[in-house]
Amino acid sequence: MTRWSGALLSASLLSLSLGLAPQISVAQARELPDFTEMVERVGPAVVNIRTSERVRMSRSENPEIDEQMQEFLRRFGIPVPNQRRGAPRDEDAPQRRGVGSGFILSADGFVMTNAHVVEGADEVFVTLTDKREFKAKIIGSDRRSDVAVVRIEATGLPTVKIGDISRLKVGEWVMAIGSPFGFDNTVTAGIVSAKARDTGDFLPLIQTDVAINPGNSGGPLLNMRGEVVGINSQIYSQSGGFMGISFAIPIDEAIRVSDQLRSSGKVVRGFIGVLPDDLTKEVAESIGLGKPNGAIVRRVEPNGPADKAGMEGGDVITKFDGKAIEKAVDVRRVVAAIKPGSKVPVQVFRRGAHKELSLTVGEMPDDRQASAGGGSEPSSPSSPPAASQALGLTVSEIPDAQKRELKLRAGVRVDAVSGAASRAGLREGDLILSVENVEIGNVKQFQAQLAKLEKAKVINLLVRRGDQVNFILLRPSR
Repeated sequence: MTRWSGALLSASLLSLSLGLAPQISVAQARELPDFTEMVERVGPAVVNIRTSERVRMSRSENPEIDEQMQEFLRRFGIPVPNQRRGAPRDEDAPQRRGVGSGFILSADGFVMTNAHVVEGADEVFVTLTDKREFKAKIIGSDRRSDVAVVRIEATGLPTVKIGDISRLKVGEWVMAIGSPFGFDNTVTAGIVSAKARDTGDFLPLIQTDVAINPGNSGGPLLNMRGEVVGINSQIYSQSGGFMGISFAIPIDEAIRVSDQLRSSGKVVRGFIGVLPDDLTKEVAESIGLGKPNGAIVRRVEPNGPADKAGMEGGDVITKFDGKAIEKAVDVRRVVAAIKPGSKVPVQVFRRGAHKELSLTVGEMPDDRQASAGGGSEPSSPSSPPAASQALGLTVSEIPDAQKRELKLRAGVRVDAVSGAASRAGLREGDLILSVENVEIGNVKQFQAQLAKLEKAKVINLLVRRGDQVNFILLRPSR
């Protein structure tokens, strides 16, 4: 041992003998969050929810499985297996189906939870921390946001305080209370890992490292002021258990949904009838947009709101109702939040220039996304093909009947591909609508437009395949 290390050891022993180490520990402990007061204050407003449903079964089946695990398996779309067979069972016997959590919104009995907790349930039971149990009525459930509201016949109930999601910061301490595996009022804590994580079409979720397990679903995520900032809803897992990543529905979005559920029992969302997709940097530069900000319209539903407003496949939506659009999910969320019947301005980028449209938002149909169904591949035209050997393309005119059927003004049909065209992903039957942002009316215009381009230039083609359109970048052979 060196003289220096010996001196350090002596100093450490002296500190311990003088009682300095406990003082340092106390000082460090004071910097850590204390959840005790918050748990005592908020805990009584957090409830346990269990559900049952009446399932018609044969007498030869006995699918007994832990109810918490049932809830977990259903959440991630895994079929619930039968554990054993051969035991007799009465038909139409009520089955305990799942457990979850929730929290009391109002003293007169409105409780918020996840839609997947109560989905398909014939009976819902809410248990308070004082062990009182109530049979609840489902007021409304919204699968798209995974928010549900149930009500129990009681008054003078403890309630939660709703927080301001805009004040929530990444790195901030948060706490969850719920009933994982049926253990009522279990408290776990962690920090906010990310805000507005894109994991769903309509809601950006809060990501945390708070331990969430089967049975926590529907419980509150709380900030250090004891305010609810989210509803614990999902986990990311490759093993089936908690792996340090969990997600919560932002409370402001959940409250908007719950208000509609309480007033009408359903949620009304806007709908425009398009299939949006993200724009790549390469395509954005090729079509002259520069940065990949916007959502390309892959398909426009015939006679839908967007079609009536003049929107076309291949348009890039850059603004909707004055809000900048950066990616496809922005279109879905902005549109969904607009009241049906509203007339809004839409900015699109089309063939090298911005264009303003006026669109009347429709109402999203039940159990459908804001996109349209499929279509059929175009049939082969009989017109003689014209060759574009350098690009490996053979094209021909689109028959008038096919144009009318597909509501096309112009374009050419791909009859054969090889070389550069094949490498770019073009296929026989594709319809080329524009070349370098110039609309193509016929084969002659197609050939003339290609002749104007530099031989080594990457060419952007607006291509329709089936009922969808997309930009394809074609790199000529050198």
